[in-house]
Amino acid sequence: MSSRERILKTLNHEEPDRVPLDMGATIMSGIMAHALDRLRKHLGMRNRAVKVYEVYQMLGEVEMDLVDRLGIDVLPVEPLVQFFGLRREKWKPWKLWDGTDVLVPGQFDVEVDGEGNWLLHSEGDPARPVEGKMPKDGFYFDMASALEAHLDFNPPALSEVKKENHLSSEELEFLAARAERLRRETDKALLLGCWRTMGFSRVGSIPDFLCLLALDPGYVRDLFAVRTETALKNMEKLKRYLGDSIDIVGLDGADYGGQNNELFAPELFEELFLPFYREQNDWVHRNTSWKTWKHTCGSVTRIIPMLIASGMDILNPVQTSAAGMDPGWLKKEFGGKITFWGGGVDTQKTLPFASPEEVEREVAERIRIFSPGGGFVFNPIHNIQQGTPPENILAAYDTARVVGKYPIV
Repeated sequence: MSSRERILKTLNHEEPDRVPLDMGATIMSGIMAHALDRLRKHLGMRNRAVKVYEVYQMLGEVEMDLVDRLGIDVLPVEPLVQFFGLRREKWKPWKLWDGTDVLVPGQFDVEVDGEGNWLLHSEGDPARPVEGKMPKDGFYFDMASALEAHLDFNPPALSEVKKENHLSSEELEFLAARAERLRRETDKALLLGCWRTMGFSRVGSIPDFLCLLALDPGYVRDLFAVRTETALKNMEKLKRYLGDSIDIVGLDGADYGGQNNELFAPELFEELFLPFYREQNDWVHRNTSWKTWKHTCGSVTRIIPMLIASGMDILNPVQTSAAGMDPGWLKKEFGGKITFWGGGVDTQKTLPFASPEEVEREVAERIRIFSPGGGFVFNPIHNIQQGTPPENILAAYDTARVVGKYPIV
């Protein structure tokens, strides 16, 4: 069975030959460059610098030699530009704080402030505003304004929002070329992660937007209507350029849950989000063969039924360490209705800190819970983090391939 057949079968809630595996198909199911470098060296692979293909989270590009070694079944189709306006091209050598040699985009250039923090300007241009800050000895860039609350925040006029997030011909041609090449050269399923062009990107910082949800739901409803109008136009373009070259489309990467509960009342989700998710899902299912993919971290037990009602096919990262997100309960309540993409091993405790044997036991348990009847793609919960032992990563994926053979015993 080919990787693509394996993925499509499980997404249709049928049992393939084994549980499909993902590492690096999205920016929410990848691996940090440091951990990827250590894994490659542990496996004795060709010694070459890892590409930091997603700078915000410092994620490494999972290349085909590792894809083949681990048995990965799905590959990313991502845009040329993702965060901070940096184009994924003209790679140049760089060193992480711990001395790891990596490659970064040619526009990547940091200013070091008086405290030793890395500051990243938009498009790498020192004349432009600082968009990212990585604390000294840190692992990630923080968005400059993502967490600031503004008492005088005024949301933008919807006429201005209508001008945002439209896919250009350059972006479409780049995506189409990558998808066509991967379809021609591999048997993998392909996941389009064009995140800012579909779903609902917020306005203002996270606190600003959460306040807006509570205080001005009418504006948010109109905002989502505009975002959906743009999303549908982008989907039409993507269908025209990519057609059946992709299998899965990432509709949205916004988080709706924290460690203990949802970030806002589920009633607001039902009122404001659900109708527009349904509209986007319906368009995809009427006009393409693609499956739809939604990422949200945290405890989202009361939102999952509404995602299903909207027609969403896939939920990631399945954060089983959050309150109420018990694997057995999730499978019992929602198995057969939505595919669980993730949840394969805990990345907060088990994968980084346990022994390889403990990792193997947890992975085997999760596969026995999630995989019967299909509807499960193995991936750790969110991205594999800095400092995760390569022995543990290998234990997770090797166990998933062996224990994940159907029929599950």
